[in-house]
Amino acid sequence: MKKYLSVRNISVIAVLGALGAVLMIFDFPIAIAPSFYKIDLGDLPCLIGAFALGPVPAFFIQIVKILVKLLLKPTSSAFVGEMAAFIFSSVYCVSAACIYACDKSRKGAIKAMIIASITMAIVATAGNYFFIIPAYVNLYHLPLEKIVAMGAAIFPIITDKLSFVLCCVLPFNLIKAIIIDVLTFFLYKHISPLLKGRNG
Repeated sequence: MKKYLSVRNISVIAVLGALGAVLMIFDFPIAIAPSFYKIDLGDLPCLIGAFALGPVPAFFIQIVKILVKLLLKPTSSAFVGEMAAFIFSSVYCVSAACIYACDKSRKGAIKAMIIASITMAIVATAGNYFFIIPAYVNLYHLPLEKIVAMGAAIFPIITDKLSFVLCCVLPFNLIKAIIIDVLTFFLYKHISPLLKGRNG
């Protein structure tokens, strides 16, 4: 634990977490899901930090990211959105770091991102089905039928909660992960020496 949480690493964790929080605020909807599902790039600093520093720092970057985000922009979802973001993003970044730790090569990084992206998308889909959507229904008294109808307006094959999460939530999270993966692939080599304290 000490090697992961050195003074330098703690500083890097704080910076990456704060940067992730700022990027998390600048979110945007995409056409394949209702507008309340929005993509942000908040996981980009975390995934880069996960590869550079390891799984434990990646987890703490996520904690810092959510805490700073709440300071910059208070919750509008009774913390449901933030809790979901923390869990799903932690699964994504920490699993990628664990896989990459076993093979620190370009192929290992690609493998880590692919597996982590699929894992996160599956967890997020299940999480939406069993927790997120029911929570919004109960907290905001938003009928499930209305949520399903929003999805059906995009994909007519959507008829219930299961088809909603499979057609909207699953591809939404895969697209988000792919964007982060591609950006990480091109940025990591240039940024990692700075995070690790090396000049080259």
